[in-house]
Amino acid sequence: MTTTQTPDTAPHQTEGATRPYSLARPCHADDVPHWDIETDVAVIGFGAAGSCAAIEARAAGAQVHVFEVAAAPGGSASWSGGEVYVGGSGGTRVQKAHGFEDSTEDFYTYLMMAGGPGADAERVRLYADHAVAHYDWLEAQGVPFKGTYLPGKWLEPLTDDTLLWSGSEQAWPFSAQAKPAPRGHTAQFKGWGGGKMLMEKLCARAQALGAVVHCNSRAISLIVDRERAIVGVVVRIEGKEQFVRARKGVILCAGGFIVNREMVERFAPGALHAQVVSGGNDDGSGIRMGIGAGGATIHMDQFFATLPFFPPESLVKGIFINARGERIINEDAYHGRVAHYVLRQPEGKAWLLVDNEIFGRPMIQPDIKVAAVGETWEEVEKELGLPEGSLVHTVSEFNRHAAEGQDPLFHKAANWLRPLTEAPFAALSYCRGDLNAHAFTMGGLHTRPSGEVLDADGQPIPGLFAAGRTTCGLPRWGEGYSSGLSIGDSTFFGRQAGLKAAQS
Repeated sequence: MTTTQTPDTAPHQTEGATRPYSLARPCHADDVPHWDIETDVAVIGFGAAGSCAAIEARAAGAQVHVFEVAAAPGGSASWSGGEVYVGGSGGTRVQKAHGFEDSTEDFYTYLMMAGGPGADAERVRLYADHAVAHYDWLEAQGVPFKGTYLPGKWLEPLTDDTLLWSGSEQAWPFSAQAKPAPRGHTAQFKGWGGGKMLMEKLCARAQALGAVVHCNSRAISLIVDRERAIVGVVVRIEGKEQFVRARKGVILCAGGFIVNREMVERFAPGALHAQVVSGGNDDGSGIRMGIGAGGATIHMDQFFATLPFFPPESLVKGIFINARGERIINEDAYHGRVAHYVLRQPEGKAWLLVDNEIFGRPMIQPDIKVAAVGETWEEVEKELGLPEGSLVHTVSEFNRHAAEGQDPLFHKAANWLRPLTEAPFAALSYCRGDLNAHAFTMGGLHTRPSGEVLDADGQPIPGLFAAGRTTCGLPRWGEGYSSGLSIGDSTFFGRQAGLKAAQS
C-alpha cells in the first residue's frame, strides 16, 4: 500500500532539532506551532479494531485519518485464523442452517463464564444481544462466509468451512451452565491464516468509504488542551513528525503488548514461557499513550495461550498429569484453557499420557518430545521419575471410571472417555521448554463499551477512545478464551468506538 498524505506535510522541528516526544507524556496543544493534518477522527492502528472504527466513523459522516505503524494494513488480526465468535438471538443463519439453536441467554451465560471473575456484564450483554447483527454487518462489508459446518475438534480449519466448535462450549463447567452451540465463524479461506483475507476486506471497505490511510506512521504522543481533553496526536510519518488535529477524538487501536517483553515481564510474566502471537507491532504503545493521558488499565496479568496438542483429536482422550502424577484438567476443554493449567504446574512440568490406540503426533508439533515409553504404566512412571505409585494410581482411577463413561474428578464428556489400557504406553512432554505454546495479551485500557477511555475514577477522558487489544474487552480471562473472541470483540467494539467518536 502507498502512503496517503495531505499536501501540507512539512514536519515540525524546534531550533534545528526534533523535539523528544513521549508515549508516556502528552504534548500540550499550546506547544503545537501548526496543524499538519486536520480531521474529525484520528484512528491509531489499522487492524481489526481500527478498520471497523474507521468504517463506522465514516458511515456516521466523520472525516477519518488512520495511522498504521506497519508498511501494510491488517495488524495482528492478519495473522489469525479469521474466526469470529458470534451467536445468540436464536443463531446466525449458518447456525440455524445446520440445526443449532443458540439463545441469547445461553450465549450471554457462556460469555460471562468465559470472562471469569472480572467479566463485564454490560459489555457482554451488548455483544450477546447484537452479535448476530454484527455477523450480518461483517458480511455486508464484503467478508465472505461459505456457510458450511465442520464437526470435530480443530485449532482452526484447513478447509474453507465456516462453522466450528472453537471454545469450551461442550466441556465442563461451561456445558453445565449454558446449552452448547458452535460459535466460531471462519471467513472463507482454505488453509491456515484466514485472517489475512478478512482484514483485506475490512481495510478495503474503510478506504472505499473515504478513510485516509497513512502507513509507516508511528503515533508518538497524544496532544491535550488546557482542560486535559485529547485534541490530537503527534505522528512520525516516514521519519517526519507531524501534528494531527482530531476535532472529535483519537481512537487507540494499536494492539496489545506481547512483543514488549519488559511490559510482559512486569504485568504478565506467565506469558514469557510462550511464543508470541503478533504481527510484530503489539508493543504496548497504545496502552502507554492512554496511561500517559490519565487512562486506567485493568487485568494486565491476563493473556491468551494456546497449546496445540491436537489434532489428531484422538489425543483428547489422553490425560494430562503434573510432576506429582496427578491429573490437572478435563482434556476436552478448549486448548487455550488447557494451556493455562499446563503452564502453571509445579516445576513447569506436565505430560500427556496416551496408549497405543490413541497415540499420534500433534499436527502443529510433530516433533513433540516423547518423554517416556513403556509396556506398563509402572515403567512410564519410573522413566518420568515421578513419586512411586502416583501415576499408576491416577491412571488406574481414571480407567476404572472411564470404563463406565464417568469422570467424577473433572467431568470430561463421555465421548472423550476410554480406558488407557492398550500397550505400549507413552508420555508426551509438555514441560517448559518442550511445549509449543503461543500467547497474546488481554489486559489493557479500561473503557466503556462505547470505547471511551476511563481514568482511575471511572470517568471518561474527553476525546480519547480505544478498542481491540489496546483495551481490556470481552476476552479478559485466559482460562475462558474461545477462538474468534478477540476478532469478534475487536471488530464489534471498534465499531462502537468509531460511532461514539464521530458523534462527539
